[in-house]
Amino acid sequence: MGSQKPPAPSQQSSQKKQQQSISSFFGAPKPPKRPLDDVEQPQPQAKRAKQDLDDATTETERRNSAHSLESASPSRRLTRVAVAEITWTAPKTTRARTSAYLFSSSAPIPTSAAGEDNLGFQDDDHTREVKKRLHQKFVKKLGRPDSIADIKRRNRLITEETEDLDGAEEDEDDASPEPTSKSISKKGTAAKKTKLTPLEKQVLDIKHKHPDTLLVVEVGYKFRFFGEDARIAAKELSIVCIPGKFRFDEHPTEAHIDRFASASVPVHRLNVHVKRLVSAGHKVGVVRQLETAALKAAGTNRNTTFERGLTNLYTKGTYIDDAEPLDPTTEDRGAAPATGHLLCLTETRPKGWGSDEKVQIGLVAVQPSTGDIIYDDFEDGWMRSELETRLLHIAPCEFLIVGEVSKATEKLVQHLSGSKTNVFGDKARLERVDKPKTMAAESYSHITTFYATKTRGDGPAGSQVEASQETGTLLDKIHKLSENATICLSAMITHLTEYGLQHVFDLTKYFQSFSARSHMLLNGNTLTSLEIYRNQTDNSERGSLFWTLDRTVTRFGQRMLRKWVGRPLLDKLRLDERVAAVEELKDGGGDVDRIKSLLRKTRSDLERSLIRIYYKKCTRPELLGVLQTLQGIAQEYAHVSSPADAGFTSALLSEAIAALPKIGDDVLQYLERINAEAAQKDDKFGFFRDEHETEEITDHKMGIVAVEHDLQEFRAVAAEKLKRKKVDYVTVAGIDFLIELENSQLKNVPASWAKISGTKKMSRYHAPEVVKMLRERDQHKEALSNACDEAFAGLLGAIGEKYQGFRDCVQSLAVLDCLLSLAEVAGQPGYCKPEFREEIGVEIEGGRHPMVEQLLMESFVPNDVLLSGEVGGTRALLVTGPNMGGKSSYVRAVALCVIMAQIGSYVPADRARLGLLDAVFTRMGANDNMMKGESTFMVELGETSDILKQAGRRSLVILDELGRGTSTHDGVAIAQAVLRHAVEELKCLTLFITHYQSLARIAEQFPGGELKNVHMKFTEQANGQGEPDVTFLYEVGEGVAHRSYGLNVAKLAGLPKSLLDEAGRRSSQMEGVEATRRLTYLAKATSELLLPGGHVEEMEKLVAAIDQL
Repeated sequence: MGSQKPPAPSQQSSQKKQQQSISSFFGAPKPPKRPLDDVEQPQPQAKRAKQDLDDATTETERRNSAHSLESASPSRRLTRVAVAEITWTAPKTTRARTSAYLFSSSAPIPTSAAGEDNLGFQDDDHTREVKKRLHQKFVKKLGRPDSIADIKRRNRLITEETEDLDGAEEDEDDASPEPTSKSISKKGTAAKKTKLTPLEKQVLDIKHKHPDTLLVVEVGYKFRFFGEDARIAAKELSIVCIPGKFRFDEHPTEAHIDRFASASVPVHRLNVHVKRLVSAGHKVGVVRQLETAALKAAGTNRNTTFERGLTNLYTKGTYIDDAEPLDPTTEDRGAAPATGHLLCLTETRPKGWGSDEKVQIGLVAVQPSTGDIIYDDFEDGWMRSELETRLLHIAPCEFLIVGEVSKATEKLVQHLSGSKTNVFGDKARLERVDKPKTMAAESYSHITTFYATKTRGDGPAGSQVEASQETGTLLDKIHKLSENATICLSAMITHLTEYGLQHVFDLTKYFQSFSARSHMLLNGNTLTSLEIYRNQTDNSERGSLFWTLDRTVTRFGQRMLRKWVGRPLLDKLRLDERVAAVEELKDGGGDVDRIKSLLRKTRSDLERSLIRIYYKKCTRPELLGVLQTLQGIAQEYAHVSSPADAGFTSALLSEAIAALPKIGDDVLQYLERINAEAAQKDDKFGFFRDEHETEEITDHKMGIVAVEHDLQEFRAVAAEKLKRKKVDYVTVAGIDFLIELENSQLKNVPASWAKISGTKKMSRYHAPEVVKMLRERDQHKEALSNACDEAFAGLLGAIGEKYQGFRDCVQSLAVLDCLLSLAEVAGQPGYCKPEFREEIGVEIEGGRHPMVEQLLMESFVPNDVLLSGEVGGTRALLVTGPNMGGKSSYVRAVALCVIMAQIGSYVPADRARLGLLDAVFTRMGANDNMMKGESTFMVELGETSDILKQAGRRSLVILDELGRGTSTHDGVAIAQAVLRHAVEELKCLTLFITHYQSLARIAEQFPGGELKNVHMKFTEQANGQGEPDVTFLYEVGEGVAHRSYGLNVAKLAGLPKSLLDEAGRRSSQMEGVEATRRLTYLAKATSELLLPGGHVEEMEKLVAAIDQL
């Protein structure tokens, strides 16, 4: 080998240039000195950010090129360097914004004066367009609160449509290749190409149809929640939520997630979890598989996913799929009563302005769990007191508002239903539907069509409609409804159709008008102030009038007593009948023990179970229990054929008992069809006795027997194939008709036999003939199950046709329960039977507060009251007295005794003679209404205004400390004017409590004694320190209490002694100044009277001044 020649000069220079280019690429040159003109001028922030992003992209490309260059082989590296030398030269200068991205140890690179890039190539239009799109995608996916996309969304510049369009553009962008980042492009494309499973598509389709519903989807042996529903369910049910997509739309923020979030509950716990979700205020939908595995295997769609559909929909007011109430605690004695009403509300446009505003409101309230329906149409004022009264009586758990309502109505509904500690006991659901301009005509047509189909017999409960037609109540009641009530009824029918409960409106017999004048009116303030249903301390039932009177045994009896308490009677004949029945039960007349025993045996809620039978939602064990209970009720009084045979003198008791045995024949007829043992075990296949099975059930049972016979016959064929004497079937892990063989005896097993399971010693097989027969048997079983369900539904429909007779029987039993409850109350010591008279008046001797005397261990001090609406009688009492002297308790006791008497109960008094009153109005307590924007004094006067507009001669009006919410002079003037108006104009029975002693002089202006002054007695004695000690006697006496003893209350409240001493000194000083002023006025009046020409007016002023002094 010869020596190698040195490289030519041209080659040396070329290699040197390559080394320089490489070194210049990896190392920055020394920076030359820059003139001041080369300093980059400041740029706008947005423009600079975009330029930085472009340079960052360019720098990244360069670094990637450098990395690939270093990692290449030497020969290829030199080639690439050569190419780089041709297409790229080392930059001698660069922009200042680019140098920000260089390594910190690198020397700064100079920039050109013009700020132009000297890299040797410029971005073309296509590259700039790609960078612009990348920048837009980066900004949009930033996802921060201050991102451009969120700012646009808040300013409503991005809508759902624009988001969809942007999403489509992103898909196109992701589909186009990006040479600079292939891995990112592949990853993004893979994420975009994620497909939904058939199950997820089903869930999405159902969710789009019911976006406001929490879906529970049956998947195999579990019920699952998906997406946002899973997050809500996990929070409410305290279960695990598996992370994933929460949104049901293809949102860019979740594009990288390939599955939905999910949570699951076992099948046997479905009802428990659904009840908890519904109680929390959610609308829950149950999605079930609509086909079974066996029938699907035999069908043409065997290779597709299971068909699913929304089978059940529940809310608070529509959940009746359980014999127990929705929330068991609401039925306990210590909790507040829950009525479960669903109330539909609509109103016309308000007329007038301010305090003169008038609005017409219509409502329909339905209780799906019992079938009761209440309707009303009324005019209300600006305070919406009439609406408040109805809402407090009905206590709905769900609202359906039709169309727009006024602000006052909206605020009232939100105030009464918006929290979990409201007067309803829990937060109420609120739904809204639109109200087109032609809704009145559409509603009338809808209702007419709805009931016309029932009269043709198309409905499931034709007998109910026929019974209504016979009494002329079907379309008669419906067509007499007002326009607003018709709109509400139509909206309610449409709403309940979604839940499958629209047939409750077939029961037109149970339509009731709230405004029927056969009952006393107790408005919302009265219900709250007198604590009719709930106490004012913690809104629970304990301490209320209902709690005092409730001694019922059954739940349907308790519901009826609640209606009695809220709607006292006005009909003297009905009232006398009820009181006479209570008296007879109290005295032990007739066979009272038999009634008590019968009620104790009736443990189930028959009223609720009957309506579940009517809806065809009753279970087999529940149906058996209801029919057996009804049979026991009918047999208990089977000997009673007429009211005269009941053994009671009271007509009300006799008629109630005579109604019990009327259902005996029908109940026996249905029980004859049922196999009791199978019904208790919820065995659908053996539920009917053999002679009462349908032909379809018998056919499928015979088919199953035939298949099983063929399976037994196949044992001989299998033994012959296996060359054994006999073959027996075994069942392992729920798989039956298996042929079990030892592993040492498998030589004769045909290849067509399928091995199902095995152990070390044994193997188990299914022959093809067995598989075929098992499939045929499974098909028969599925068809048999459907046939049994159809037959059971037919039985429920037949019983539902007798619903009216069964419901009347249960109502009669509820009446007996309520009367026994009132009789037990009447048996307490100190209770007397009220006497009713035609004259207007209230005469009570030794009356007591019914709730206070039960809650307090100490005895309650009794008091008398005498009010008369006749000429010459005392119509009003002006009650004064010290603070905490018992004024409010006294007037409340009078009102409660009146209400109890008109319910039909005995009253806590020595003697009570009453004239029937048509209403009790109260204005008590001090509270504002921030939801309505009303001050304390505004609420006070607004309620007083409503009372003065509604009260009549037969009304009892209670006004407590009216006028205290403003200055003394204005308060006294208003109180005086209202008191005079009540006594002179309204002539109603009035109890007026005040601390304004000057009002006592008004009694002198009624020489006939229409207004009388009374006060709460007390004693005052000085203690060892010379301070007065006040003792309250809680007795009512005639006259006026001229002091309120507020300092005594301050002392009881525990205010500091120094503060009390200072207040006492100031009080004495002010009393002295006031006494001096009055004495001065008295001296002046006396001097004027002694002057010549003195008149009678001066004498009257002098007497009044002496009286005040």
